[in-house]
Amino acid sequence: MSQTIPYKTYLEESEMPKQWYNLRADMKHKPAPLLNPATLQPMTLEELSQVFCTELAKQELDDTTPYIDIPEEIREYYKTYRPSPLVRAYFLERALGTPAKIYYKFEGNNTSGSHKLNSALAQAYYAKKQGLKGVTTETGAGQWGTALAMACSYFDLDCKVYMVKVSYEQKPFRREVMRTYGASVTPSPSMTTNVGRKILEEHPGTTGSLGCAISEAVEAATSQEGYRYVLGSVLSQVVLHQSVIGLETKAALDKLGVTPDIIIGCAGGGSNLGGLIAPFMGEKLRGEKDYRIIAVEPASCRSLSRGKFAYDFCDTGKVCPLAKMYTLGSGFIPSANHAGGLRYHGMSTILSTLYDEGLMEATSVEQTAVFEAATMFARVEGILPAPDSSHAIRAAMDEALKCKETGEEKTIVFGLTGTGYFDMVAYERFNNGDMTDYIPTDDDLKPGFDGLPNVNL
Repeated sequence: MSQTIPYKTYLEESEMPKQWYNLRADMKHKPAPLLNPATLQPMTLEELSQVFCTELAKQELDDTTPYIDIPEEIREYYKTYRPSPLVRAYFLERALGTPAKIYYKFEGNNTSGSHKLNSALAQAYYAKKQGLKGVTTETGAGQWGTALAMACSYFDLDCKVYMVKVSYEQKPFRREVMRTYGASVTPSPSMTTNVGRKILEEHPGTTGSLGCAISEAVEAATSQEGYRYVLGSVLSQVVLHQSVIGLETKAALDKLGVTPDIIIGCAGGGSNLGGLIAPFMGEKLRGEKDYRIIAVEPASCRSLSRGKFAYDFCDTGKVCPLAKMYTLGSGFIPSANHAGGLRYHGMSTILSTLYDEGLMEATSVEQTAVFEAATMFARVEGILPAPDSSHAIRAAMDEALKCKETGEEKTIVFGLTGTGYFDMVAYERFNNGDMTDYIPTDDDLKPGFDGLPNVNL
């Protein structure tokens, strides 16, 4: 095969980002502040520091500093798996018969199998620096929990993970990787917390949600001395840490002399997509370049394309701060499908604001179409993708097929957030023809919307 551009492009170790890029600094309209659920006033550093590590709370509140130094200790751990490769999908292009040029940034080349380690290392580092004993968290697909377990083992921290019950049951081996790295893993909702018991009483037999797991993890952190809560997505601090993805992607494309037309990422809480698009969106905000940016949601949980832009609780138990975001309501319980971590009821305040201003768009795909794309991708590109990542693959393929129809030679870049080797139950059901699609009706969504808090700011 004749190639003028290499199949894989790696940056040199010396070219790795030394700073995170804070996209909010270039946003004319900043995301609305987090609110204290008791007072409905903007959260202060002191209040946030009761839940999060102090340095992370500072990052959460900072919407003016464009670049924040990555501590040397974190960069040293980054070097164990970064820079990650930018791959030209020649084989996928050929299989589709498209004139489009397709690239993907592959974040699955570490033991956690995903991009989540980028923020897990940062959050564990700051927890250790603060002298904490340990941290608590939630996990949906299990990638974040695995990444945090790894990071905590590096920094000798205790790690308590509340895993969404349906994923806990579907992915026993993912659970065991977390335990191998020293984490304790509890299916959520559970009987180990007050909020878990309340949720089980109100929703007996529930398969759980990220909102439920967050509530339990926050209660566990705030009820134990020496613990803080950490989150794998949604928060602005996490999007900040994940900007290493976009910074590396842009540096590699610049090295190749390539400018993308379309940038695509799967969207659950927003960390992967926010990180991937950060430097490109920065250029767009500054009027330097223009890109078409697409967030891909599961049809079963479309917070951007079917949600309301309003203040809402970040968790089902309503103990976390309120965030202004596109949301389906904190009481929304998604179907027990295989969208993995893309089941969160809301979206990052950063991405919600950008979407509301028309600076990016959203599309949704059904899970059978997602697994069709995942299977084709695995067969031609040789990587078994995670269900989450496969939403972006599906959308990238659809855009490439449009180019086939029109003859346009557009350049498409998408984020391949991780591998699917712990998702074989889902692949088994797809291969057996047992997988079905589910799209919530308006009646299904109504209870979540009816439960939105009355905040007029």
